[in-house]
Amino acid sequence: MSLQVDVGRMPNGSAGYFDDGTHACPVCSADRSNGRIARPVSRQLTREQQMRLAVLLLFCDPVPEQCSHLLELSDKDWERLLRWLDLSGLALYFLDRIVALKLCNLLPTSVFTRLHLNLIDNTERTRRMLLESAAIQLKFQQAGISYAVLKGISLWPAAVAKPELRSQFDMDYLVAETDLPAARRILETDGYRLYAVSGKSSEFKKNERPGVSLKDIYKHFGSYGVELHAVKSDGREESALNRIQRRDVNGTSMPVLNPVDLFLGHGMHTFKHLCGEYARASQFLEFRRHVLRFQDDEEFWLELRRVADGNLRVTLGLGVVLLLTSEVMGNFVPYGLASWTVDRLPDRLRLWVRTYGHRAILGEFPGTKLYLLLQQELEECGVVAKRATRNSLFPAQLPPPVIRPVANEGLDRQVRRYAMHLGTILSRAQFHVTEGVRYAVETRRWRRIKESVR
Repeated sequence: MSLQVDVGRMPNGSAGYFDDGTHACPVCSADRSNGRIARPVSRQLTREQQMRLAVLLLFCDPVPEQCSHLLELSDKDWERLLRWLDLSGLALYFLDRIVALKLCNLLPTSVFTRLHLNLIDNTERTRRMLLESAAIQLKFQQAGISYAVLKGISLWPAAVAKPELRSQFDMDYLVAETDLPAARRILETDGYRLYAVSGKSSEFKKNERPGVSLKDIYKHFGSYGVELHAVKSDGREESALNRIQRRDVNGTSMPVLNPVDLFLGHGMHTFKHLCGEYARASQFLEFRRHVLRFQDDEEFWLELRRVADGNLRVTLGLGVVLLLTSEVMGNFVPYGLASWTVDRLPDRLRLWVRTYGHRAILGEFPGTKLYLLLQQELEECGVVAKRATRNSLFPAQLPPPVIRPVANEGLDRQVRRYAMHLGTILSRAQFHVTEGVRYAVETRRWRRIKESVR
């Protein structure tokens, strides 16, 4: 069994990962905006992180030497790696890439079979979700609601080659604020229940099913989630609904954001998750593909810069995501994008990426609280946090129920629902305690790191 790789090379002049797992990134070591070299930060990747890194680097061209780590995995290693692939959203992308490279022999038969069955399940699940989305949209259109599809299928084909490879758990729609009540009535008439309202976003669920395990996330159970994201009719975001494009998907005319708005929303959604406890690696891979889709399109980058002009959150948010992805997978950012994002990142944000970025993209669910260090540095740069650090460290409320009761609920469902909620409370409590302590330790270390590079 062999793995054909370009030995000794890294893709597109990427960061170097040495044989002992130590990492030093030339992309991050220099402040490209002023040419000053910062003190490099090296780190030791754990065996788990090296396995995950090998998966991500498999998507680079040429395939680098580090992917040969996959040849050394034991059955136990594959078991742990499969769990991470499921949680990170990379499992089916990984399978598709393995097949494309004709490296199926790299996988144990049991692993290949499992992934192939997952693909079959997810293909059906995606098909049914598209049918559900089409039914909802038909009613939106009949009611004259101004809306656009967000994320999900709208990322195909720019960021997602095949819809059935993506792990999608809900459907998102951008809706004009004046049409929000009508959209909500349509969903409730269809059996959806309002679960939560956060800012301008409303979350709905239908046919909720308690007790679904990780191995069942690719199966279709007739359960759906919908999020409505309202935009004010007199706000800047409203113009996005005035610039929508129509796309035919399985015979349904779906309004989606125009390419510039879609790219901007995709990048900032990835940044939003990076500024949270757990950012799925698939989000960075998809956004990288989105960038490469327009790699040589100078007019696209000029228009994107014009739309984002004056928005500090966008400039820094895109810069951090692009720099982090470059650190892990190699430099891929065209000058027309890097010149006003990556190249303008302050030293404090570059340093966070060098120090903690690998934990964010190669990390384990449910994540860490190290993003709070990034949040603090962003605040120093003028980007106001959407949630105070204290509230993130010590939540004042219990997590809401994952599944709510239904009429004439049987005892079996009731027991599973309560067990699910109790498990969520206990796991979240453990997470807050463990990661709170880790955050306190890392806060002191972070101060020392910043002082050492001044």
